[in-house]
Amino acid sequence: MSILSEPHFHNEDAAFERLEAIVWPSGPVCPKCGNCEQSRITRVSGATARIGLRRCLECKKQFTVKVGTVFESAHVPLHKWFQAAHLLASSKKGISAHQLHRTLQVTYKTAWFMAHRLREAMRAGELSPMGGTGGIVEVDETFIGREPGKERKRAYHHKMKVLALVDRATGQARSMVVDNLRPATIAPILRENMMTEARLATDEAGHYLHIGREFAAHGVVRHGREEYVIGEVHTNTIEGYFSIFKRGMKGVYQHCAKKHLHRYLAEFDFRYNHRSALGVDDINRGSNAMAGIVGKRLKYRDSLAGAA
Repeated sequence: MSILSEPHFHNEDAAFERLEAIVWPSGPVCPKCGNCEQSRITRVSGATARIGLRRCLECKKQFTVKVGTVFESAHVPLHKWFQAAHLLASSKKGISAHQLHRTLQVTYKTAWFMAHRLREAMRAGELSPMGGTGGIVEVDETFIGREPGKERKRAYHHKMKVLALVDRATGQARSMVVDNLRPATIAPILRENMMTEARLATDEAGHYLHIGREFAAHGVVRHGREEYVIGEVHTNTIEGYFSIFKRGMKGVYQHCAKKHLHRYLAEFDFRYNHRSALGVDDINRGSNAMAGIVGKRLKYRDSLAGAA
């Protein structure tokens, strides 16, 4: 039986029950005052009451589970949000807004904004440094698209630049958009995202040479000399991550403005960090995506402006 036959993918009451179980595992919590005493929160009933509506007896405010999440003020039925989250989380290289628009039977504009809200939910809040056990952290950069206002030139100078780290021990990836690849830009990022006892693995790019001395070890493979693996030192893991990212961006999304690139990176990071090889199946991956909706808000005008 298909996962999409589950009740919360088609029934609005079941969708609210499912989301409440994810967001409120210990019972409802008032997003206005933080009250979590169950005897002081009542369910609002009646013919005109919205699905899932509750009232806090402390602050006298009404709310649903969507308040204080990326779904707040969304007019799309909640069961369609579950469908969109499942499709986005289970598609290894992503799913286009046009495909969502056709599948969910919503407008293209709505599908585009839904996808961005879900990417916002996928943005990780856990930013603890990598390599805490002395493991190897691979670091590399890739180039995609075109920098706004940059004249097209040879090599990568006119392209958008993405820096990524992969902790080989935990299998977790973390990527970010950078404006340039100068050592002054790269060094603070590595200091913030890596433990000093970590072992750094990179290619021969010069912007890693100085910062590499601050870690327990810095192994380098010189691709220009056709060196790809030296003992434990290689960048094959992170290049595998980039290969999925590039196939998704070129084959599915095709075009991405720089102001939106950080959210697409969050999407690919999320799927990589919750992949089947780490024991996360499609069902749990979709639920994990929905669990990230709390405390985040993305308005349509902010998404157009590229606000974080």
